[in-house]
Amino acid sequence: MSSPPTLTETPAPDAPTWPTQPTYGNLGEVRAHLLPSKACRPPRKSGPPSADPQPLPPPLPKKTLSRTQSLPSHRAPSRSPAPERQPRRPFLGSHSVDERQADDGQARPACPLAEPPFSSLDTSLGLSWHDLNCPEDTRAVLEARQLEGLRKVHSRLEARLLGGHPGPCHPGHSFRLLDSSPYVESGDALYYRMVRVGDESWHLLAAKVSKSGAEEPRPWGLELQASLPPHFNLQGLCGLVPEGALPGVPWTGPVVLAAEVPERTLTQWLAEVGTRRRPAELAWAAALLLLQLSAALEQLEARGAALAELRPENLLLAAPRGCAAAGPPRLLLADFGRVHPQPPGAPGAHAPQLGRLLRTLLGLAAPSATPLADGLETLAARLARSRPSAAQTRGALRALLWGPGPELHRQGALLGPWLQVRRALLVLHLAERASGGELPGLEDWLCCEYLAEATEASLSHALALLWD
Repeated sequence: MSSPPTLTETPAPDAPTWPTQPTYGNLGEVRAHLLPSKACRPPRKSGPPSADPQPLPPPLPKKTLSRTQSLPSHRAPSRSPAPERQPRRPFLGSHSVDERQADDGQARPACPLAEPPFSSLDTSLGLSWHDLNCPEDTRAVLEARQLEGLRKVHSRLEARLLGGHPGPCHPGHSFRLLDSSPYVESGDALYYRMVRVGDESWHLLAAKVSKSGAEEPRPWGLELQASLPPHFNLQGLCGLVPEGALPGVPWTGPVVLAAEVPERTLTQWLAEVGTRRRPAELAWAAALLLLQLSAALEQLEARGAALAELRPENLLLAAPRGCAAAGPPRLLLADFGRVHPQPPGAPGAHAPQLGRLLRTLLGLAAPSATPLADGLETLAARLARSRPSAAQTRGALRALLWGPGPELHRQGALLGPWLQVRRALLVLHLAERASGGELPGLEDWLCCEYLAEATEASLSHALALLWD
């Protein structure tokens, strides 16, 4: 029997041809050739006419993926027209939107800026073509702007380190005791951590309880402490905890509230931290602590007061706000019960006590041959012999920490150019650290304060006290 004839189909001109019968075909590719493009599809005739000029795509099947939570869920298609794409707005400082652009898209006049931006015109920066042709005028403008910027950095760092002052207590405040035992024990007081809760805020404070058998404080010094404005190195008071406000407290009667919670005393710091440091590190830490103490004593001397006895067990150390725990501590003068009026015309009432404390700090480590250690030894001798004021002692400590050194004083070099170069180097140093995400600390703030307040005359007096 003969087989039926094979039907052959004439291929179309655009149809693909194969030399042999294929054993595998890409179905998706074949369908792509067979289906017409979207532009050639005929319009849909079935169904009611839609108000939307564009046909809606068929709904996709809803699937729930349990492997991840970051995929967006399917939403029903919206018939509202897509909103017009807004122009990209630039990032201006801490503002991520342009405040001149309102929601309606209309331009508004710009608000006046407190200071000209870096990319502002030369006229707003205080420069002119005449200044650019005169190097002296250009240098004067840059020096003035540099000093202004350094003062702004100092004020912003001071605001961060001091933080918001708790303010006085009000009848509506409530209190909560955090510790049943003293958090820190000083020479004549016990400190308990407390929380003061107000209507919209709360503050961590320290209840200062006098020790039994301690020396009776002098009312004049306590009144002076209550009248002083907030200072970085003076213990501030916020009021009293009324008697009966907290049942079961380990004291009787009302106690005062301190704005800062101490972590240890200077005596405890010497026993715990001072002996473990290298001689060079200990000399630097001692200079920073003595610098803060001289700043506190300067405030007393400016108001005609003096501390009868400088005791390390009554000098408190606290962590500066917004700083790393490994940085230098903040020193607080809290022994106002021994403050008395200073006799008029008695300069350097605290100089002998500062000299003895400095020798105590330097005697903890082996003798060091660093320039700072040699300068501190010289300063200790001058404190006992010359009896400088607390302000003069503070200036000498600043010069030992950040210059100028004794070489410039011996050579008779001009101190004005040194001061300008030192300010420029400090600004560059802070900028380099800020570019890496590192925040300035207490030491940077003290250095900014020094260079922002220094003059050629103050530098000359400090060098004369140390090296003449």
